[in-house]
Amino acid sequence: MLGLAFKFIKYDRAKSIGIVTAIVISIFLIGQQLSLLFFLMGLMGNLVGNAPVTDNQLWIIEAQSTNINAVNAIDQRLVQQIGSLPGIESTHPVVLTAGQASFLDGKTAGVTLVGTNSPQFIMGPVQEKIEEGHISDLVQPFSVSAEMYNAKTWKTDIFLNKPIEINGKSAKIAVITKNAQAFGASLMYTSMEDAYVLGNASPSKVSIIIANLNDTVSKAQVQQDIQQLFPQLRAWDAQKLKNSTVKEILISSNMGMSFGTLVVFAMISGFFIIGLTLYSSALDRIKDYGTLKAIGATKGYVNKLIIAQAFLYAIIGYAIAMLLLYGFKFGVANSGLAIDITLGFSLFLLFITLLISVGGSLFAVRKIAKLEPASVF
Repeated sequence: MLGLAFKFIKYDRAKSIGIVTAIVISIFLIGQQLSLLFFLMGLMGNLVGNAPVTDNQLWIIEAQSTNINAVNAIDQRLVQQIGSLPGIESTHPVVLTAGQASFLDGKTAGVTLVGTNSPQFIMGPVQEKIEEGHISDLVQPFSVSAEMYNAKTWKTDIFLNKPIEINGKSAKIAVITKNAQAFGASLMYTSMEDAYVLGNASPSKVSIIIANLNDTVSKAQVQQDIQQLFPQLRAWDAQKLKNSTVKEILISSNMGMSFGTLVVFAMISGFFIIGLTLYSSALDRIKDYGTLKAIGATKGYVNKLIIAQAFLYAIIGYAIAMLLLYGFKFGVANSGLAIDITLGFSLFLLFITLLISVGGSLFAVRKIAKLEPASVF
């Protein structure tokens, strides 16, 4: 059957090229839009994603915020008060403060300083996101990290020990990160003390409190205790806080709707283009299908023949689309767009390809199913 289906495809090259092209365009657009969306979602939660998060941690912020990138300051005394609660092993304050970085070549850039106690640096960045240097280098006075891909945005060179100014105060780049940027912010990691000084922040305020719990206590119970004792605060599991951040940004920016609309329209347009082209192709070869029925081919056999053609179109189109997606991935890698095409994502795109192609073939299947052999002779 596949051999006969392949012959039908071969003999109708113009329509075959049109169907394959429609599949390639649809799947490439779907893959491109979704991969870009997943990349942006990763940026949205990168304050959590860059940190060495463990299961026995709670991230505590003021109660109104559900977005880790936009938290209000809380009283620094709460660090000690929460640390004295039963079941809490240690607490670590985090300071997020804005600054303006100035370079010797006259370039400037807005940055977000992420300050934590050294040498733990509980907010990271994790070692796999460090391109040059080591996190322990941030212990040096007035040392900060910088993202390697920001060099193009800032139009300046980034290298270790490069002198810079932040809010008019001298500092240097001690660590260079890779893929540690955040959504709408350029993160610079540093020590708690340097964040206060360089960011002109009040030492009596912190942004986040990270609490490490004892292994013997219930995480949910400690969460409940914190929120009962300190109603102005909310304790989060780190992953849930990351998910909440992504959800809020997607909704507030309408980004999810925009990407979703593009994907849905790519699927719909591909479905109808492929379906109508297969329908037209079936009409062109209606005598061949009538002959098959006349010599004894069952309706099921003819239907399977049409679906087999659609399956072959899907495989060919999918293979070309994936090659283009990988080309896109490597083409944008140097600009900092870390596109990740996982096995699960590839299988999802294959499913969408088969859905569009085989589903579209139902137009032709319904037409040929009603065909009477005598009507074509």
